[in-house]
Amino acid sequence: TFPLPEAQLDRFLLRLKIGYPDPEDESEIILRSQGSNGFMELEPVVIPQELAAAQDLIRKVNVEDSLREYIVRIVQATRSNPNLELGASPRAALGLFKSAQALSAIRGRTYVIPDDIKELGPSILAHRIIVSPQTRLRGRTSEDILEEILATIPIPLAATPPVG
Repeated sequence: TFPLPEAQLDRFLLRLKIGYPDPEDESEIILRSQGSNGFMELEPVVIPQELAAAQDLIRKVNVEDSLREYIVRIVQATRSNPNLELGASPRAALGLFKSAQALSAIRGRTYVIPDDIKELGPSILAHRIIVSPQTRLRGRTSEDILEEILATIPIPLAATPPVG
């Protein structure tokens, strides 16, 4: 395989690092796969109507204007950071916006809070930015740069969360 170009990486919503299972879990994985083909036993976990309803619910999660602007400031900061050769795209801002709505819905809220955005920032943005060669030589990663950016962008003061 080969590294994907930036334009293709930008199409992946997020990047998660899950690491390796511990020895007990790895043993359980082997045991569960012994003598069976898991793919043949797969059952649907959701019907299309439920998925459409969940998507509609997520789109209705409220994002205050100040939080939308917070997302824009974060993404804009990646474009002017001297440690980055390439900043995040508008698609990255949209991904962070929609992912914050989804995380809020998963957590049972009808509104986004700044912590949702800060928590998702590295997973949504790290693979979409290019660290400059000089910065990479100093051992710094895209996650390091994003941590700095997230620490320096002022968090908007929240208004009273919507009822519901």
